[in-house]
Amino acid sequence: MREALLYERLEDKKVKCNLCNHHCIIYPNHTGICGVRKNEEGVLFSLVYGKIIAEHLDPIEKKPLYHFLPGSWSYSIATVGCNFRCSFCQNFEISQYPHIYGGIPGKLTSPKDIVKIAKAQRAKSISYTYTEPTIFFEFAYDCAKLAEKEGLKNVFVSNGYMTKEAIDYIKPYLHGINVDLKAFREEFYKKFCKAKLQPVLDNLKYLKSQGIWVEITTLIIPEENDDPAELRELANFIKNELGPDVPWHISRFFPHYQLLDKPYTPEETLLKAYYIGKEVGLYYIYIGNVPGNQYENTYCPKCNHLIIERYGFRVLKIDLKPDLTCPNCGFFINGVWS
Repeated sequence: MREALLYERLEDKKVKCNLCNHHCIIYPNHTGICGVRKNEEGVLFSLVYGKIIAEHLDPIEKKPLYHFLPGSWSYSIATVGCNFRCSFCQNFEISQYPHIYGGIPGKLTSPKDIVKIAKAQRAKSISYTYTEPTIFFEFAYDCAKLAEKEGLKNVFVSNGYMTKEAIDYIKPYLHGINVDLKAFREEFYKKFCKAKLQPVLDNLKYLKSQGIWVEITTLIIPEENDDPAELRELANFIKNELGPDVPWHISRFFPHYQLLDKPYTPEETLLKAYYIGKEVGLYYIYIGNVPGNQYENTYCPKCNHLIIERYGFRVLKIDLKPDLTCPNCGFFINGVWS
C-alpha cells in the first residue's frame, strides 16, 4: 500500500478523497467508490500502487489516438478498479474486480521497471489505460515523472472524471489524453455510469487549455445515445468549446457485460454521426470498431488530401510536410507528430 495523494482528513478519522469528482467521504476501514482507496484509521491508502493487472505493447492508434505519434508503439498498463460502474464496460473483469470478486490482484512492479520495459520494447510512450488511470494515480504519477525524464511521452485513456487538482498535479508530465465522452445527457451518465456529465465537460475544457493533446471517443449505443439531436449537441460542444481540430472517434458498440440486450451499432448510425460532425464543422472524425472503413484515415480538412492512411490499428502511409502542413494545399494539420 502507498499513502494516497489528494485527500483531506476529517473528524472521527473520516477522510475526503479529492482525486475524482465523486469526492468520496470514506469512513475508517472502508474504500471509496473505486474500491481501491482505503481509509486506515484516518489515513487514505492506495491499494493498487504497483499492482499491475494488465500490460501490453499497443499501437498508439488503439487508445485511440490518431494525431499523437502515429505509427508508434505505446507500453500500456493498468491496475484493477474504476470510479465508474459502466454497465457496458469492455474491461469489466478488471475495472470492476474489487466489487465482483473482492481483493486486489496484480504483479508488483516499480515505476523504474515500467520505464525500463517501455524503453526495451522501443515504445515512444506509456499509456495508462484499460481501466481508469485516475484510480491508480499515485503509481501513474511516479511512472510518468520518470518516463518524461527518460524521453517518453505519457498518455491517459480516461473517463475524464478526475478533479482539477489531479490534472494540475500531473500535467507537467501528461502529454496526451483520450477522454470517453460517453453521451451528452446527464440521465445517461447517471443511469449507465453512476456519475455526472458536467465534470467531464469541465475537465475537457481545462485539459485543452493546459496544452495537453486531447482526443475524444464516443461509443454509440443503439437507442441510448444515438439520437441525432444529442450527437449534434455533442459535436457542437467539441467545436465551440474545444476547437474543430480536436479529433472525435465514433466507436461501434458490441453487447457486453450487463448490456447484452442491445444490438451492435449499425454502420448507418455511425455514418450519420460522422456526417453530423462534418456538418457542425469538425475537422477530424473517425469511425472505430469497423476495420477497413475509409473513415479510419486522416484527410486534409481543406482539400481532402489523404494525410494518414490506416487499416485497423496499422498506419500504412503518412503524407505530411516537415512543417506539419498538407503537401497539397498547405493546411496545418494539428497534432503531436514527434
